[in-house]
Amino acid sequence: MISFVVMYSFVQCFLHSFFSNSDLMSFSRARYISTELGMRERLFVGVLTSKNSINTMGVAVNRTISHHLDSVIFFTGTHNRKVPHGMFTVSHGDERLIWNMFQTVKYIFDHYINEYDWFYFVQDDTYTEADRIKTLVDHLSMDRELYMGSPEEFIGGEMEGKYCYGGFGYLLSRTLLLRLQPFLENCRNDILSARPDEWLGRCIIDYTNINCVGEFEGHQYHHYELGKNSDPSKEQSEHFKTALTVHPVSDPEQMYRLHRFFTEIELQKTYDEIAKLQKEIKNVSVVAFEGNRSAHWPVGINPPFEPKSRFEVLKWEYFTEEEIYSCIDGSPKCELQGVDRMDVADVIDTAILELNKKYKPVLHLKKQHLINGYRRFDPIRGMEYTLDLQLEVVNQKGHSRSISKRVHLVRPLSQIEIIPMPYVTEATRVHIIIPLTLQDRGHVDHLLEVFASNAFETSENAILTFLFIYDPVEAQQVNQNDIFASVKTQINTYERKYPTVKIPWISVKTETPSQIKFMDIISKKHPVDTLFFLASVTTTVNTEFLNRCRMNSINNWQVFFPIHFQDYNPDVAYHNQQHPATVDLVKDAGHFDRKSFDESCFYNSDYMATRTRMAADVQENEEILETIDIYDMFVKYSGLHVFRAVEPALHQQYRYQACNPRLSEDVYHRCVQSNLEGLGSRSQLAMLLFEQEQGNST
Repeated sequence: MISFVVMYSFVQCFLHSFFSNSDLMSFSRARYISTELGMRERLFVGVLTSKNSINTMGVAVNRTISHHLDSVIFFTGTHNRKVPHGMFTVSHGDERLIWNMFQTVKYIFDHYINEYDWFYFVQDDTYTEADRIKTLVDHLSMDRELYMGSPEEFIGGEMEGKYCYGGFGYLLSRTLLLRLQPFLENCRNDILSARPDEWLGRCIIDYTNINCVGEFEGHQYHHYELGKNSDPSKEQSEHFKTALTVHPVSDPEQMYRLHRFFTEIELQKTYDEIAKLQKEIKNVSVVAFEGNRSAHWPVGINPPFEPKSRFEVLKWEYFTEEEIYSCIDGSPKCELQGVDRMDVADVIDTAILELNKKYKPVLHLKKQHLINGYRRFDPIRGMEYTLDLQLEVVNQKGHSRSISKRVHLVRPLSQIEIIPMPYVTEATRVHIIIPLTLQDRGHVDHLLEVFASNAFETSENAILTFLFIYDPVEAQQVNQNDIFASVKTQINTYERKYPTVKIPWISVKTETPSQIKFMDIISKKHPVDTLFFLASVTTTVNTEFLNRCRMNSINNWQVFFPIHFQDYNPDVAYHNQQHPATVDLVKDAGHFDRKSFDESCFYNSDYMATRTRMAADVQENEEILETIDIYDMFVKYSGLHVFRAVEPALHQQYRYQACNPRLSEDVYHRCVQSNLEGLGSRSQLAMLLFEQEQGNST
């Protein structure tokens, strides 16, 4: 990368030295450095398929190679009605095989010849070991005129030379294709073959005099012909194990079994290479200045975090097989359960397994129990463990005894992967939806006051919409006694105060309030590209959060469910104290309510697509609309990324939620837990109980 920057700077200096200012004004530079320097990608992969096999064998090929190769395109004669999702398919509109081969090569010339150095063509009934193809290409020079694959004699033997048999795939260099390009039309007019691979081979030999080769500069194009009904796991041939391609593959299941077989081979090679490198590092470290201390344990893992002050010292947690002595709620001891229990069990099993690997066949060790366990999370390395194990040791003669053994283990952090995300902008308008019931009216004044200062006065690109929820009785009396009359008056007041602002509202009559039913009504009244923020009346909305709502909600990709900061009940948090005017984000004032899923950001198009997918289940059981919330709907039916994260800019006042017993058990339980955990911290509740007991005793 540094060399590219230096070369680019040199080009600039060269231009300024030899051109006048007027010449430079008219000089047009390439948009990218890679374009100016003629840099290309290494390998293009074209898969030859058909409308009858693209949904079976084509999908299997895509699943086995697309994660390993950067560019994979499927070429077919005519499209099937349903093209598999996630596959780049090019249809030529004709089922004639040689015509399709001609069109495929022409398509390469028209679109990709200047972007890749090597072009690999393979049929959809062939398994390709993608990493081996990449390795082969990496060792070949791009300026060679090379036609590489499985050489075959032409049918009838009338023509001299050899073509590459299409069943095993073949490689073509860009240099060779550029030489062939002027003669491609001639080849189409002189079709003398019945098979596309023979036709292409005849064309290459006629106009470039280049034959297919199976070996070049010491590099072999290994391939293997698979027998009928062959089981890959039972193939023991070294020729098979080293193959780049395997043909013919009879069905998708066999393709996946081949992929598993070759993946296991490559994985074992990687493990062997790691073990070899670890031994070399240990051997070399002996002669280093610090001796064996220069090689950190485990070999290849980052050294431990070094604190710069006593405040940065990492904390060790003590645990047994049943309990842990460092609890989230601050209690001194709690039951080991869930993923923590699974983690401890897995670490102990791994320790026993590794000890047996080390001492077999002389000794065999069995776990009796865990004496002591310690763990800490190192942000540089991962999770570290120290275990004191009581073991039963059995020797080869069958004699046994009980011993204690201390072991150290590290569960390293996995490699960080950057996931490509679609582009989003902070300019999107947010439509904020606030459902209101009779019990929520008292919070509207504070909501409008805060929203006016955060949005109306700053011209924030957001629209506040109220959803008035009436039960059937309240709806009948709306003309005589509108329960939301005061709220509508407040809305009119703010609209007069801010002439450019409109606060729309929608009325809904229902016996059973449901997020999905509400959104069904709102969704129909807005365009498909609308970004919704579904909130509650006690939510404090500001610009900081709205920007994160815009950035974390990605159309046709991701929905966002923020975790708001919930104030504790002020009568508990500030018992016998004056309630503060503003609440800070501190642990004694509130908590991040992980049990609440009321707030959500999503696009209307994503909501509509998800509702369509759940239509079949709704027809069978209409009550599903009342028993699940929007979070569960997106998780079960959308296929989108459901992003859930702590959101410090989203603040919510304390209020007791009326939990609907008609909701599903999980949703109802979450609501109840949210109410309980929102009362106060453990220490605050304990102090209230203590004072109550003291009062009763006196």
